[in-house]
Amino acid sequence: TPLLINLQKYAVRAGGGCNHRMGLDDAILIKDNHLMYSGTLKQASANAKAAAGHLIPMEVEVDTIAQLEEALEAGADFVLLDNMDNDTLKLAVSLCQGKAKAEASGGITFERLKTVADCGVDCIALGYLTHSV
Repeated sequence: TPLLINLQKYAVRAGGGCNHRMGLDDAILIKDNHLMYSGTLKQASANAKAAAGHLIPMEVEVDTIAQLEEALEAGADFVLLDNMDNDTLKLAVSLCQGKAKAEASGGITFERLKTVADCGVDCIALGYLTHSV
């Protein structure tokens, strides 16, 4: 909601959650539209790291295991595992071990929350806590 972002973020923290980012400048987040512009995940990652510097963490949104492997190779610190079923999430988590933190995202309802957590992800993103109040 315009002008209320700080209150929305505070409400998430007050309810026991933690905020993904406070603003767009907290970390690099590479999504599909960045890939369309740069051509490849590797190039998008290199462009972002060159612009932001080596101290800024990089998260890459992936939809498939092939994209995950490319993100890990590109040096992602975090991977946003988007709209994956539980079996794919488990495989993705096993591939991330020691390489990047795994964050589940996309269509995760309160009913599915426990089964997603049981897949071993490091965190779960629930965007509707702030964008669908």
